[in-house]
Amino acid sequence: MKLALITGITGQDGSYLAEFLLQKDYKVIGLKRRTSTNSLERLGQCINHPNFLLIEGEISDSGCVYDIVNKYQPDEIYNLAAQSHVATSFEQPDFTFQVNALGPLYFLEAIRRLSPQSKFYQASTSEMFGKNYTESADIYDGKTVEIKYQNEDTPFEPQSPYAIAKAAAHNLVKVYRNAYKLFGCCGILFNHESERRGENFVTRKITKWIAEFAVWVDRHNITYQDLVFDTDEVYIPGRVSQDQGFQFPKLRLGNLDARRDWGHAKDYVEAMYLMMQQDNSDDYVIATGKTYSIKEFLNEAFSMIDIWDWNQYVVIDPKFYRPVDVEYLLGVPLKAKDQLQWEPQVTFKELVQLMVDNDINEAQKLE
Repeated sequence: MKLALITGITGQDGSYLAEFLLQKDYKVIGLKRRTSTNSLERLGQCINHPNFLLIEGEISDSGCVYDIVNKYQPDEIYNLAAQSHVATSFEQPDFTFQVNALGPLYFLEAIRRLSPQSKFYQASTSEMFGKNYTESADIYDGKTVEIKYQNEDTPFEPQSPYAIAKAAAHNLVKVYRNAYKLFGCCGILFNHESERRGENFVTRKITKWIAEFAVWVDRHNITYQDLVFDTDEVYIPGRVSQDQGFQFPKLRLGNLDARRDWGHAKDYVEAMYLMMQQDNSDDYVIATGKTYSIKEFLNEAFSMIDIWDWNQYVVIDPKFYRPVDVEYLLGVPLKAKDQLQWEPQVTFKELVQLMVDNDINEAQKLE
């Protein structure tokens, strides 16, 4: 039975990966930070599994990392822990770098010194590309088209402390792979969402607002035309039971023109696993090969509740603009397709539908 250590186990990716590996008959050790509140809601299918063990630890503490690697000698280490919110990284750059860059370094050193047989996966990110992309005529869906995209050969041009820290970790893996012959691979994952996405990410913020709004309207037995919106009040998730008359806070967002390549997290954790099963370690872009703007996400999400013009429900709030934004991301995962035999299964429309349906079900439970 293989032993896998997953950092960031309580997050979206960590929970899906744990479920996936348990189904593959792994023993899974999940590393979580100590918190005074319950953060295990995503681990419902794992927590009582006989092959699952949850331990506390902090990846920005080198001694903690060394002790864990030395004690468990994992076959595979998946480093998914991170300060993962781009906007927060501008407010907390020091903490972001400690977790996102030094944490991976401590694991690489621990593996080199104490457990050289351990394979290491680093969660890299499309944010490392920043404003940079490759532009050429390419074959896509059987046609020759002019496209701009990012792949494994596109140079990085990070635009945030988050992306800079991730780029540092990415390059550290390459250095340790070349210098010490460790098995270290990086998944350059483009945006991947799910029903488990954190509520401070724009996709989940949108679907949760839509769900609670739809349930609120239904409970008040009114039509959309009867509504008066409070443009000053800030929307707070979990408030559908409150009686506000016929008022409901508008959805407040930032840059709606930014384009992202969105896939489902379940597909992407399978790609992580496949990278770790290769004879030689390498880095791979994991993406869908399609890009959509936030406006297009809004179009799709609002259509799920039969609203076709969402402009009156949304307020553009400057505080949600990043100091420097990444405008365009579109990944070409041909290397993953050819070498890993990996392709995404969930379409953009299916992803949005899953997220909206899940949030409606959750909103209906609120009293």
